[in-house]
Amino acid sequence: MQQQTSATPTHCPYCALQCGMNLTPAADGGVEVTERADFPVNRGALCGKGRTAHEVLSSRVRLTSPLVRTADGTLVPAGWEEALDRIAGALARARVEHGPDACGVFGGGGLTNEKAYTLGKFARVVLGTSQIDYNGRFCMSSAAAAGTRAFGLDRGLPFPLADIPRTGCVILVGSNPAETMPPSLRYFTELRENGGTLIVVDPRRTKTAEQADLHLAPRPGTDLALALGLLHLVVAEGRTDEAYIQERTTGWEEARAAAMAHWPEYVERVTGVPVPQLREAVRLFCAPESAMVLTARGPEQQAKGTDTVGAWINLCLATGRVGRPLSGYGCLTGQGNGQGGREHGQKADQLPGYRKLTDPAARRHVAEVWGVDPDSLPGPGRSAYELLDALGTDIRTLLLMGSNPVVSAPRAAHVEERLRSLDFLAVCDVVLSETAALADVVLPVTQWAEETGTTTNLEGRVLLRRRALSPPDGVRSDLEVLHELAARLGVEKGFPTDPEEVFEELRRASAGGPADYSGITYRRLAEENGVFWPCPAPPEPTGTVSAPAPAPASASGSDVHPGTPRLFLDRFATEDGRARFAPVSHRPSAEEPDEAYPVLLTTGRVVSQYQSGAQTRRVDELNAAAPGPFVELHPRLAARLGAAEGDPVAVVSRRGRAVAPARITTGIRPDTVFMPFHWPGEGRANTLTNPALDPTSRMPEFKVCAVRVEAVRP
Repeated sequence: MQQQTSATPTHCPYCALQCGMNLTPAADGGVEVTERADFPVNRGALCGKGRTAHEVLSSRVRLTSPLVRTADGTLVPAGWEEALDRIAGALARARVEHGPDACGVFGGGGLTNEKAYTLGKFARVVLGTSQIDYNGRFCMSSAAAAGTRAFGLDRGLPFPLADIPRTGCVILVGSNPAETMPPSLRYFTELRENGGTLIVVDPRRTKTAEQADLHLAPRPGTDLALALGLLHLVVAEGRTDEAYIQERTTGWEEARAAAMAHWPEYVERVTGVPVPQLREAVRLFCAPESAMVLTARGPEQQAKGTDTVGAWINLCLATGRVGRPLSGYGCLTGQGNGQGGREHGQKADQLPGYRKLTDPAARRHVAEVWGVDPDSLPGPGRSAYELLDALGTDIRTLLLMGSNPVVSAPRAAHVEERLRSLDFLAVCDVVLSETAALADVVLPVTQWAEETGTTTNLEGRVLLRRRALSPPDGVRSDLEVLHELAARLGVEKGFPTDPEEVFEELRRASAGGPADYSGITYRRLAEENGVFWPCPAPPEPTGTVSAPAPAPASASGSDVHPGTPRLFLDRFATEDGRARFAPVSHRPSAEEPDEAYPVLLTTGRVVSQYQSGAQTRRVDELNAAAPGPFVELHPRLAARLGAAEGDPVAVVSRRGRAVAPARITTGIRPDTVFMPFHWPGEGRANTLTNPALDPTSRMPEFKVCAVRVEAVRP
């Protein structure tokens, strides 16, 4: 490895905080992670995952040679030319024999903006396939759909994290940042130190809930009823902001009528949250001049996730808490580049710049940048789970980058079967994940510290990750892979390997779109601590889609757009500038408990592992802290089973069975069990989860399904 001799400022490869860190040379020739106090999001603080992120760079735990599957079914090392030829040949055969849509592409929310952009372009220009989506569909697609419906634009947080300590009240719905993004917890601690209040909505008494002024513990799958019940009380107690509603919104009458059908006693019966707690939540939320609602996977990963988030947005709108200083609705994005990953083309229905694939003007703009006929671009394809479910049927070949659906997808055993049924599977990854182990060809690719590229954090802040060291011999970048495959498939130009060159094209493709990056450059990102989109370039006198005028390195120039840290202060991104209420009503989850499956399962994360665990499970310190899966259950349920702490218990759903040690706690509802989803094997939580999809966002219902729990006897 060749490394720089001084510290390199960069960002963590894990969650959407994208914490700032420095990489400094180590005595063994690698790098060490050190604090970087100048970055405003984490101000030097790092969780255990961030502190140990450099350990996955080691050749001891990562891939350093392409692997190809032999006739006897084993994966063996091979040269790059052979591996690339095999992939290109399989893709070409599938197109000739079955048509372009026989080629599937599956991306990841950890890919940089440059990779996500190039992957989407590769699918649509080189393969001509509509069958592309990514694992970010499993992250915040419901919040994105609800935000777009209400505001005309989706950005995880429409304000900086720094606004949170200065507001009066935060309702945190289905989020546990103390474990999922620990450096962010300081914002909620500072909120309370400043006299504000924190309300946490979660069926478990998590470490975050322990910090709250009020903890509401609804039955899983009833967040929609809870939000509607709170809005009912807001109306009944005369706490609506009628002037704001009249001046800045539409659709209030229908939304109010729907909410008034959810009276407090009914909501208590549905959710299990006592009426006095409902009234206290409304009082705390409405008392200060400013307040926020922040949602995460809890309410979003449901088959009614879009409507659930819409109901929480309705609560904000009815009280005048959106588009005003220190107030608003926001979504705490999970994956490192979950925001940017869907903005630039790897989502089934979107083109770069957050443009709709069905919009003729958007197709013309992007096609001109790409130098292709707009009519040659395929239409929208399947969403993530639907794509995975179709593998081996009309999708015969799959190119997968930066995802591990064998562990992370719902109904995971079925998804594993679908992957095995493919004619050909190619995986690009840094480690031999459970999904990569099924592939016909595995390509070892560079990691965060070995490449330069941009990401977009949960605030909509575009950031520059800098290369700090060279990758091991035998490892190439994802951009090089796509360049080589495109050339082998007959497209010699348009797929550069230099990330800055890709970003310059992304600027042009995004110009004028909802997520406009055209005023952002590498030079500018190198000098500033990120730039919030939308950030348009200065208007061009010709009005063409040629390259935007280069932005100066500093934002001090008078013609440089400063970026947009806070959205909606003047108007919303709808045609009339008004926010839209959503007339929604509670409905049951896709799968309710019954005599055979009387308990509810909900899933989530733990502090020392990340997503499917493909990388964090290779770090000794993290494994020591969180060595394996467990089943969290209430003492009353444990007593009925005759299970003691640490005893193996089986959780059984209509889709399969998982076994893990019991963890007994009064911090969970007696009718609910919890499992983290980071592990494969017999403790794989996603063996159990329900792929029932939200009709709008196509989000699977990870957060609630009916199960039974059984003691496992020797």
